[in-house]
Amino acid sequence: MCTDVEYSPVGEGLGMSEFWLYVWMRRVAVIAAHVIAVGLTILISLLSRPGTSLFSWHPVCMSFAYLLCLTEGILLFSSEGTLFCFKSRKAKVRLHWFIQALALLAAATGVGFMVASKNLSQLSHMSTWHSLLGVCTLAATVLQAACGTCLFFPKVLWLSPPRLKLYHATCGLVVYLLATVTVVSAMFSDWFQATVNGVVWYAFLLLPLFPALVVMNQITNAYLPRKKITT
Repeated sequence: MCTDVEYSPVGEGLGMSEFWLYVWMRRVAVIAAHVIAVGLTILISLLSRPGTSLFSWHPVCMSFAYLLCLTEGILLFSSEGTLFCFKSRKAKVRLHWFIQALALLAAATGVGFMVASKNLSQLSHMSTWHSLLGVCTLAATVLQAACGTCLFFPKVLWLSPPRLKLYHATCGLVVYLLATVTVVSAMFSDWFQATVNGVVWYAFLLLPLFPALVVMNQITNAYLPRKKITT
């Protein structure tokens, strides 16, 4: 039989003043992650000038999917600085599903615009690291969505709900980090370097890393086992 997972409590071993300082820093970090996710999505959408070409919709859709929806879908469960702190756990799960489905739809649409743009321009597909990473990220997103449905059928898979949640969160973190690498690789594309340069380019390069650190911290604090899982 599988035993339940014991999770590590946040702030264990800290004094009262250190604990509140830790909580305050986490809250500021989560709020900053929200701002960066929304801000980068808006800025990239403006730089893309949507409607000017088929390709212009690709950065819009992909930034909406992975910078905004994927980030908000995970930070939804944060205890510090979430935009939906008034919602019940059940409502958050439903909203999480909606946001992630929206992310998958936007990502698929973005890939469709890219394929159509390259076909129109008669350019080769899968010719850059960014495109290869993008395909891997989209495939991982689809697999993660499929794995998420397994949470509704734990008895069929003979796995305990805590173990399923742990696997789902771990896979979600892998998808998010892969998406972050893909977004960062886009900063090295000819289109982006022709649009943004100088110090601003370095800011765009580094900013996606901050929400990734916040998401990683959230998932590891919530799902890091205190002892080895035994069967």
